[in-house]
Amino acid sequence: MSKSQLYINGEWTDSTGNETADVINPATEEVIDTVPVGTEEDVDKAVAAAKEAFKTWNKTSIEERIEYMEKVYDEIEKHQQEIADTIVSELGTSQTFAENNQAPQPLNEMRATLDEIKDYEFEYYEDSAKIIKEGYGVVACITPWNYPINQIQRKITPAILGGNTVVVKPPTNTPLTAILYAKLIDNAGLPKGVFNLVTGSGSTTGDYLSKHEDVDVISFTGSTEVGKQMYANASDHIKQVVLELGGKSPLVYLKGGDLKAAVKQSMDTVLNNQGQTCTALTRLLVPEDELEDAKQAVLDYYKEAVVIGDPTEKETMVGPMVSEDQQQTVLDYIETGKQEGAEILVGGGKIDGPGYYVEPTVFIADNNMTISQEEIFGPVLNIITYKDKEEAIELANDVVYGLSGAVVGPQEEAEEVAAQLRTGNIIVNGGERIAKAPFGGYKQSGRGRENGIYGVEDYLEIKSLFL
Repeated sequence: MSKSQLYINGEWTDSTGNETADVINPATEEVIDTVPVGTEEDVDKAVAAAKEAFKTWNKTSIEERIEYMEKVYDEIEKHQQEIADTIVSELGTSQTFAENNQAPQPLNEMRATLDEIKDYEFEYYEDSAKIIKEGYGVVACITPWNYPINQIQRKITPAILGGNTVVVKPPTNTPLTAILYAKLIDNAGLPKGVFNLVTGSGSTTGDYLSKHEDVDVISFTGSTEVGKQMYANASDHIKQVVLELGGKSPLVYLKGGDLKAAVKQSMDTVLNNQGQTCTALTRLLVPEDELEDAKQAVLDYYKEAVVIGDPTEKETMVGPMVSEDQQQTVLDYIETGKQEGAEILVGGGKIDGPGYYVEPTVFIADNNMTISQEEIFGPVLNIITYKDKEEAIELANDVVYGLSGAVVGPQEEAEEVAAQLRTGNIIVNGGERIAKAPFGGYKQSGRGRENGIYGVEDYLEIKSLFL
């Protein structure tokens, strides 16, 4: 298998075009590989293969589908180190985060879905009517670079288990992890055409795939702006659309809670993966009279925990941004924050030397500032003060996003506040995320849900037989 090939109809095949894209190590700025930019003809071939495979795959039993995906699970489990190393090389996330979070995350989520679907009723009766749930057909999976294996897994596992076939268009910045994933799927022996991979740019390859007349479902994770375009692309053929989009998530710290734990929780999400996480808790809301304590807690955390450097070194916490463009985007937002009058507590600049590094930055900001309203997707945290609990809830909800959130405080009060946040996922006092629970957003953070059986249901058509 060559990394310069596409995976279509169960075979590694050359692109019909000659254009390639460089894959750059963001820590060294060196080209580490090249991949083909898929053409419209390549997409046509992949979609045709998936469409043909659907005729048979949709008729297979759920037990058979589970058996195949268990083999994929085993392959991912056997190649954990290779997956982690590949992610570090093309994304720049720290080795520790890649090994402890990025690489094992698909195992955790796949296991939850595989366990849940065993008892799922694809056929049942409502009085004399027989209800049948089955696959839509071909699913176009257009995935982001920030979690380059699990964001693909979150789409293909439920889609394939639901009886669909898939064509994956991975991100331009991190295609090597996707190619490795395709290799593992090939090792697992999935039937030809059920899984297909076409590398290329989002604006050309991805756009053409999402508009393709033989694609039945668009499953997209990425920015809200591109998500709006996916809606438009789906309109001509009335496709099903599953979207997981941006976030500007709040952590509400309440009086009487553990301030140090609140700071750690928000800072961890902002610094792990360099803040390139849609659920990052980028707005830390604290009572006005505890602002100085919050500042000190941030400075203490920064001194004790933050190590910036070579992502392959185990002690490194913060590596580079994924690309020069992303580095510049974050620096532009930091400059905007300065111009709008936000106070810099720490950081605020570019780190000199090779690699696309940005200083982890903490602002004291107002909620109406650009840096508090727009997703930065970098290591930037805003501390925002509030007068009372009602204002805290109002500020937390005063963004167009609603993907994630957290509350730290006295348990009963924290649950009360969490119930009033207009967001799809809320961690109360450090509660653990459960892979069987639905993941997805309110407002402009998306449509549909991922994980567990909830993720499968977005890929199922429903018919009624009146007997």
